[in-house]
Amino acid sequence: MTMNAILQVLVFFVVLLALAKPLGWYMARVYEGKPCGLDRFLGLVERALYRLCGVRPTDEMDWKRYGMAMLLFNAVGFLFLYGLQRLQDLLPLNPANFGAIPPDLAFNTAASFVTNTNWQAYGGESTLSYLTQMLGLTVQNFVSAATGMAVLVALIRGLSRSTSTTLGNFWSDLVRSTLYILLPLALLWSVLLVSQGVVQTFDSYQTATLLQPVPNEQGNSKIEPTEQVLAVGPAASQIAIKQLGTNGGGFFNVNSSHPFENATPLSNFLECLALLLIPASFCYTFGMMVGDTRQGWALLAAMTILLLPFVTIGVSAEQSGNPLLAHAGANQQAQADQPGGNMEGKETRFGITGSALWSAATTAASNGSVNSMHDSYTPLGGLVPLFLMQFGEVVFGGVGSGLYGMIVFAIIAVFIAGLMVGRTPEYLGKKIEPYEMKMASLLILIMPIVVLGLTAIASVTTAGTASILNPGPHGLSEILYAYTSQGNNNGSAFAGLNVNTPFYNLTGGIAMLISRFWPAIPLLALAGSLARKKLVPIGSGTLPTHTPLFVVLLIGVVVMVGALTFLPALALGPIVEELIMRRQ
Repeated sequence: MTMNAILQVLVFFVVLLALAKPLGWYMARVYEGKPCGLDRFLGLVERALYRLCGVRPTDEMDWKRYGMAMLLFNAVGFLFLYGLQRLQDLLPLNPANFGAIPPDLAFNTAASFVTNTNWQAYGGESTLSYLTQMLGLTVQNFVSAATGMAVLVALIRGLSRSTSTTLGNFWSDLVRSTLYILLPLALLWSVLLVSQGVVQTFDSYQTATLLQPVPNEQGNSKIEPTEQVLAVGPAASQIAIKQLGTNGGGFFNVNSSHPFENATPLSNFLECLALLLIPASFCYTFGMMVGDTRQGWALLAAMTILLLPFVTIGVSAEQSGNPLLAHAGANQQAQADQPGGNMEGKETRFGITGSALWSAATTAASNGSVNSMHDSYTPLGGLVPLFLMQFGEVVFGGVGSGLYGMIVFAIIAVFIAGLMVGRTPEYLGKKIEPYEMKMASLLILIMPIVVLGLTAIASVTTAGTASILNPGPHGLSEILYAYTSQGNNNGSAFAGLNVNTPFYNLTGGIAMLISRFWPAIPLLALAGSLARKKLVPIGSGTLPTHTPLFVVLLIGVVVMVGALTFLPALALGPIVEELIMRRQ
């Protein structure tokens, strides 16, 4: 890595970690119902929403009622978004007169945005109306993120309460997550992005006159055509929440590499920061709500230590360039006006570091937005985002879902430690017994079964292989990446694979729905079981879960589970491709 790259990465993590405590403190106040400042202005709105919906926020739910409310809310959101797409040609705010979305694509997109995945098998500016983008996608960007946050808070209450049968009220947690956290942050980020040139308008698409000649089919310099249609729209508001809510769905087809979505190096820094801001801050929120901030710092340290090596590998691999191009005589060294290394698929205004850092952050978080083409990365550079997703989206992860995944890994870590010393494991004063381990095991097994199972099916069926544009190990990498992205509710794409087909739309939609909502049920069951337990006093045999030793153990468990699950598949894809490239 160059010194410039080291400084960029260092500044990014310093700013991220500096913001984690104040935002984490604020979110803890929100969920504990304490004064947080904004309640003076938004309290009336919150109470009006409860009256309008007939919700009594003080009526707490057990884990079954909490889970049913969560599933019901998201089922209604899925049906609404599906219908909105199918009827968009009949609805207003459609200046480009787009037609109805085909059933399989509408199913995939509805599943994608309801599950906080935001996988896109379509081009936004050439497919969806302003109404569908705003009322459908942007709304789901808020409430799907708030759903993950609510489930996390229910788990934290399960760990912090003693002999309790309830986990809070889902509707209250949903409203407070949206109203007090996501909306204010999205408003702030929208203003910052607009200041950098990100578009926010309801005007129709604009027509620009070309200034430079474009060669025609005969290679002449005649201008043909003379005009270009520029897609615009209310983008900044969607971009802000797509980043903050770890959603990832771009307003435009090329996502955050588009200058109308991500205009400058500063907007790139702000959008990349937003990817990890809430997941990092939730660690401090967790520490406050369980009464020991050291627990939160330990989890944040584990996440940061896990991410930093992958950022280093990704940046270094891309800065080293592609040896095949070097053998062909291409100069990949830095010049006075051009950066060195593998710049294919990357925007010059972001460079290799800004692109590789983003690719690691967006796949460490459950986001999926991209500012470069991952398919154009070197095999080792492309392995980084792929493997980060295969950790289970716990290295920061999605808002809420990332931390509750890491907490489950912490429970598994204390269980393994208990096996080694022959003692019943405990986490935060709660004994971890067979029921808790069954629920934790379900949580970590569902995703690999979905990802590897569907990858295998796609690799041996005509419907799956017909979409491969690059045969060999790279083609397998593309299929594995697609289902890893959808199975982890990430949404980023490797590209090079035609996924807008009935086969991939239907199987991908099923993968996203299973991976989002199936694990949520055992998680809430785990939270309900923990809430009913008594707190066990700390003794001489209790494993401290805030020490560097536990951080190392936790990192080891995450890496071990990810490696044992996915290394065989990775060996057939990006690893063998890297070895083939190095031999030539």
